[in-house]
Amino acid sequence: MKSKIFTKLLGLFLLLLLFQAAAMEFVVLPFIARRVLEIPPGSTGLILGHETLWSGLIALAVALALAVWVAGRITVRLERLIVFARRIADGDMSARLPQDSDDSLSTMEAALNQTAERLGESFAEIESRRQELAGLLDSMQEAVVAITPEGLVRWSNAQMQRIAGTQIHVGRPLVHAVRDPELLACVRSALEQREARTGRASLLAPGRIFEINAAPMHSGGALAVLHEITRIEAAETSRREFIANVSHELRTPLTSIQGYVETLIEEPRPDRKTSDEFLGIILKNATRMNRITEDLLALAGVESPDYKLALRPTRASALLLDAIDSLGGMVSDTGVALEFYGAPDNLVLADPDAMNQVFGNLIENALKYGKAGKRILVGARLLEPESASEVEFSVQDFGPGIASEHLTRIFERFYRIDKARSREAGGTGLGLAIVKHIVLAHGGRIWAESELGQGAAFRFTLPLAPAAQPAAADPSL
Repeated sequence: MKSKIFTKLLGLFLLLLLFQAAAMEFVVLPFIARRVLEIPPGSTGLILGHETLWSGLIALAVALALAVWVAGRITVRLERLIVFARRIADGDMSARLPQDSDDSLSTMEAALNQTAERLGESFAEIESRRQELAGLLDSMQEAVVAITPEGLVRWSNAQMQRIAGTQIHVGRPLVHAVRDPELLACVRSALEQREARTGRASLLAPGRIFEINAAPMHSGGALAVLHEITRIEAAETSRREFIANVSHELRTPLTSIQGYVETLIEEPRPDRKTSDEFLGIILKNATRMNRITEDLLALAGVESPDYKLALRPTRASALLLDAIDSLGGMVSDTGVALEFYGAPDNLVLADPDAMNQVFGNLIENALKYGKAGKRILVGARLLEPESASEVEFSVQDFGPGIASEHLTRIFERFYRIDKARSREAGGTGLGLAIVKHIVLAHGGRIWAESELGQGAAFRFTLPLAPAAQPAAADPSL
């Protein structure tokens, strides 16, 4: 570039010399010749001095004009360079310099245009990757938030924004956006001590528990990832409660059996009456343990992912009549009347064996706790008109009823309204839980309705069989 500029300046200088030589040859010298003939003797030096001055002024004027023209062109192109640089600095990668000449500046302008084009491509690729990363983070189930070294929110994904609500914004202090002390403590440890920290947040969202993993970032600041463990905690709590309940339920009959067996062993010659009484109590408790074990196995079966139902189109009325026939003997021995108020002949998708288990548990439950009402009412009806795709079944007793605060929990495992009365009646606390899982496996719903002193009604639904399947129904049902 330097050689090109030097060549251009040398050419301009030679051009000026040629211009001055031409001016001297065709303008100054003829003028001097004419004036020499006119001047008086002794005045030649003054005339030559004036002519030389005029020739220099003319050359200077031409040189100034050329300099102004060249400087103007260079100034315009420099101003375009400045505008171009400002647009690039403002992020406008579409800025380009016009190339209307072939000189050193044009070469530089072409290089700058190429640089701007490459920068634009690089920024476009970076933005594409940023959006892709943001999309991936937004699709995560975990909540993610990045914090600056000053404790300000740098970025958060969609899950974090849903949890924290409208309070979390970029540039706002994290302490103003969330109020969970454990989360703030983990982030503060990652920022100040530059070490990873874990914790549990239970105040970030009502009823939800999160596991916190906060770690420092190499570029400064910290990153916190929140993984929801509400279901895991609920499952763990349920597991602990289940083990405790099973242990308690089995310990009571085992303790009784152990005590009576030890008494019989310690008594060298127990009388027949005492032996029969003790053996009867032992048999009763052994039977209770056997029922608990059977119910536990049944509950484990219906809760298993491998639990399969043999669904087939079956008449709703046939399901109820089959259950009444199967349980009639057990009910008649109690002095309670089992009444059937009717059922539609619509076909429902059901596993008859599983439905027998459902009706057996519900009717047995009604016998235990509604025996005082002297009758149990069973039946079914087609839900109309908004839910005509289901049939509703019900088992109703007329005993003391259930308080409203218990209605939403009676289908839980081992839940008892009156623990002493339930054990006295021989219940395991698992029957309604088994019923709930079987009904849900059929795609139905189950609930209880009751008023104190007015008895209780247990209702559940089963879906109707598709219209194309009636011919496949069991002809015996």
